[in-house]
Amino acid sequence: MVRAGLTTERLVRAGAELADEVGFEQVTVSALARRFDVKAASLYSHLESSRDLKTRIALLALAELADRAAEALAGRSGKDALGAFADVYRDYALAHPGRYTAARYPLDPETAAASAGPRHAQLTRAILRGYDLPEPEQTHAVRLLGSVFHGYVSLETAGGFAHSAPGSQESWTRIVDALDSLLRNWPAR
Repeated sequence: MVRAGLTTERLVRAGAELADEVGFEQVTVSALARRFDVKAASLYSHLESSRDLKTRIALLALAELADRAAEALAGRSGKDALGAFADVYRDYALAHPGRYTAARYPLDPETAAASAGPRHAQLTRAILRGYDLPEPEQTHAVRLLGSVFHGYVSLETAGGFAHSAPGSQESWTRIVDALDSLLRNWPAR
């Protein structure tokens, strides 16, 4: 019997909120059932397993990030686009730490291909067109940007920059400036 008011979408959104509160690793069907004060078995008409729940949260997070990035990039190019894109990722990670972790959840190839994941690469490549990088240099640059953004955000959210000056925002701004300079002066092969 399907419990009134429970839908897959509502459960996934509640799971995403739970991930932000307690950490993505702690999200299970049982934990979600406790949130709704129901037995875990009653959720299995909507979700196959905790892995299914986590996959759906990952898909939600990827879509949210891609939508925010696309909106932030509209009408921008060069350093302005790079900074807006970087800020979307950092702001999302700070506001939604569980969802940000979920966005890196391993997906099977078919699910990944149908997700918003490819949009992230397309958006990054759109930024790089403003720097006139040919292939395979674009691929190297996509990987560099992803590594820097994720690495910085991971260290920042773990408190790695909380106990020293200058402040984290100042460093973030300088890093985006440095990335812009590097992209404009990409080393020749």
